[in-house]
Parts: sequence; C-alpha cells; structure tokens
Amino acid sequence: MRAIYITDLSGHAGESVTLKGWTANKRSGKGIYFIILRDGTGFCQCVVDEKQVAAGDFENAGKLTMESSCIISGKVVKDERQIGGYELQARQVSIISIAEEYPISKKEHGVDFLMDKRHLWLRSQRQWAILRIRNAMIFAIHRFFQQEGFVQADAPIFTGNAVEGTSTLFETDFYGKPAYLSQSGQLYGEAMAMALGKIYTFGPTFRAEKSKTRRHLSEFWMIEPEMAFFDLDMNMDLIESMLKFVIKALLAECSNEFKMIGRDTTILENLVDKKFPRLTYDEAVRIIKGEQDVNGKNAIISLEEELKLVQEKRAAIKVEITDREQKMTVPGMKKGEIAFNQTKIDNLKNELKDLEEDERNIPQWINSAKTFEYGNDLGGSDETVITRLFDVPILVYNWPHAVKAFYLKRDEDPRWAKGVDVLAPEGYGEIVGGGERETDIGLLTEKIIEHKLPMQAFEWYLDLRRFGSVPHSGFGLGLERLIAWVCKLPHVRETIPFPRMYGRLEP
Repeated sequence: MRAIYITDLSGHAGESVTLKGWTANKRSGKGIYFIILRDGTGFCQCVVDEKQVAAGDFENAGKLTMESSCIISGKVVKDERQIGGYELQARQVSIISIAEEYPISKKEHGVDFLMDKRHLWLRSQRQWAILRIRNAMIFAIHRFFQQEGFVQADAPIFTGNAVEGTSTLFETDFYGKPAYLSQSGQLYGEAMAMALGKIYTFGPTFRAEKSKTRRHLSEFWMIEPEMAFFDLDMNMDLIESMLKFVIKALLAECSNEFKMIGRDTTILENLVDKKFPRLTYDEAVRIIKGEQDVNGKNAIISLEEELKLVQEKRAAIKVEITDREQKMTVPGMKKGEIAFNQTKIDNLKNELKDLEEDERNIPQWINSAKTFEYGNDLGGSDETVITRLFDVPILVYNWPHAVKAFYLKRDEDPRWAKGVDVLAPEGYGEIVGGGERETDIGLLTEKIIEHKLPMQAFEWYLDLRRFGSVPHSGFGLGLERLIAWVCKLPHVRETIPFPRMYGRLEP
C-alpha cells in the first residue's frame, strides 16, 4: 500500500494507503481499538477491528502506548465526525517503537510542568495547531511584502549600539569589545531603504526586560519594513493593508487549526472589510479615562458593570460545582452519569479560574484608567481598557515625543512625535509600533544626547541624513503578539516553539 501523509487523505477516499506516525491517543472497546494517529501533518482516527485484521496486528495495536511510533495500513473512509473528516479502517498494524510512560497525560498539568516538558508539549493538538498557524502567518507576511515590491534584507543581530534604550540590552563579548543582541533591525533597515527603496527585515530580536507579563518574551521575532518617501499616513495605510491580508490568508488556510484551539473566528472574519479606527493620543486618553464614549460604551462604566457580572457568575458556578460534587457521592449513579458530571465539573472549574482572574484584573484596570496621567505612555492595563471597546485593531498616532523613541519625527507642533501604535482588540494591546522617521539632523542629534546614547556609535546613522535624506517611515510587527491575539491565547509562551523569557532558558 502507498505511504501518504494524513494531510493528503482527502485525495484518497476509498483507497488503501499506509500512514506512519505516533499514537496521540487510544481507546478500546470489545474487540476494537480506536487509535488517534498523528504524523506531523495532521491527526487521523484509525479503527482496528479484531475481525478485520490478523491476530498479530490486533495484538500490536493493543501494545501501543501514548506516543509509540507505528505504521498502520488500511482503507480511507470519509467521516465528517472525525478529525480532518476522514478515518482509516485498519488492515495492518506494525510497531516501530514502544514509548515509555508518557509524562504528559490527559489530566491537567501546571504551566511550569508543561514548560519544562515543552519539547513534548509541542506534540499536543493545541500546540500543533498554533505552530501551523504561526507558519501560515509567516508565509502570508512574506507574500504580502513581496507582492508590494519590497525586498527582504537582513539586519545584523550583533550591534554596537542601542535602539530602544540601554536598559533592555543583552551584552556579550565580541572579540574583546562589548556588543549587544539586537533590540530591533530598524536603524539598519533605514539604511537599506535608502539603497533599495522598500525593504523589510524578518528576524529574532532580544529585550532584557525583567517582565513576566503575558505579552513579554526575551527573544521574539520582528517584521520591520522601512519605506523611502513614505509619510505617517502612508505608513498607517500599509499597516492596515498588511494586517487584513494576513488575517484573510489565515481564515482561508487554517480553519481546521482554529477549530482545534477553539478560536471563534467571527471577529477576524468581520474585520477584513472594516476600516481600522485612527485615534490621536489625545482621543485615546479621553476614552481610557472615561471622558469619551465609544459607540455608546464608556470604558470605566462598562468595566464596573462587567466586574459585577463576573462576581455573580463566579458565585453561581461555585454553587453548581458543589451541587454536582455532592450528586457524585450518591450511591447508585451510573458510570456514564459519573463521567458526564466529572467532565462538567472540570469544565466549570476551568471557567471559574478565568472568572477569578478577571475578578483580580478588572479592578486594576479600572484604577489604572482613573489614575492615568496625561503625557505618559500607555501601559498594558491602559491598552486593555481601550481595546475591549473595539472589535477591530485601532491605530493610535501623534504621541508625546518625550515617551517615544529618539528617531521619530516631530510633528508641526513640536510636543508631538509622528508615531503610531496598533492595538489589537479583545484586550490584547500593542502588536505594531512605528512611525515617520526624523530627517532633521539637528533634532536627531539633540534626541541622541537627551537619551544619553553614545554619539560616536550613531555617526553612521546620522550619515543617512547627511547624504540624500528623504521622508521615510516604517514599523515593527511583533510576530508572537500577533499570533497570541489571532489565536486568542492567554500568554505569548504558546506562540513560539521554545520560548525564552525572564526565568526561562530550558529546555
């Protein structure tokens, strides 16, 4: 029988084929085994019926433990109830390797345990689906920029200077001289844009912030386009077009993966035809502080109302859990009823955890909104407050120059910098940061001094203004933050195969 991949089953309905993979799950009945096989491209239920296979093959199926590798041959049958819409009715089962007792069982595990076993956790359906979405997103981003006439150009990872501030640098030794892992490829991107017109970099970046929020990684991937002869408005147009292109591609290519992770894609489907709101910093602050409503909703009032609902729901769920647990102790309950109630209790406990987290977070968000001081940068709580009022990404532009990077161009009103942050809806916050670049060499020099950066290290950057300076813009897209929002994940640690963050260097 011809060996194929699970992803190709749809083209072989009714045919006899061979699958090679690992046992992701197995259950049994009288004279039958149901094996969920995974091969890296997908998952497939293989039915091993004692009446349809030789005794040795049925015995082999019985020996398979979780994550054992095997070869199963049989007939492909269409079945919409199964993962991927097809199953394999087995005729032969052979063993490649019997796995030892698998450490990640069906029971609930803590985050630290799963992170310690990340090399194995990657095999789960959820993690598999997230990484497939990541792959599709990366490919869509490349397609977008290539179709728009951009050149991919690589920036160095070792740098001799800071981009976003000296406090978040990883220092290393470079042949006896101090060097730093790149915080951003942007400055080099500007130089390449002066040569090639429109470029984008796509590579790893590093930030040494000792932060443990759900949005922070110490090593992450950034997409950073830079465009000659682009102003801030053109930059914002490009950002919006890129995000819509990527979302459309994911909806078309990753429907099964979204189902696997339980992501309701309605909000993604609706945003591709909507205009993304553009708010000045002033407008955003008024919304956060509850001084300006959005579509009849007030940020602070809606949070206070939500907190009340969360508290009421939490109390009701606690009562339901207690009632069901008491019913489980009553003698004579059937096995099926016990299993049903236990599943329901487990689901309710997971929902309760989410509600308890909301009950902790919402008062903090309310306090942050009420006490926000005009002129400050937006923190994670502030971004959460405003983005919960929108069902599409919002672009916040014209920021106080004092809180933004030294290289952003001053507006006609010198209090403002021509920067833009894109905040994802559903409380996810910043996914893109960018703006128009300063072309005035005098102002740029002042900002380098103000930020206490070594002037000599930036002489090459100032050369870009000395020799043929033009208006230009760019932005940085955090790949993992975009994935976290698109997949609606609770933490960015699930968005990258082996996360590196404060306190985590293994495995």
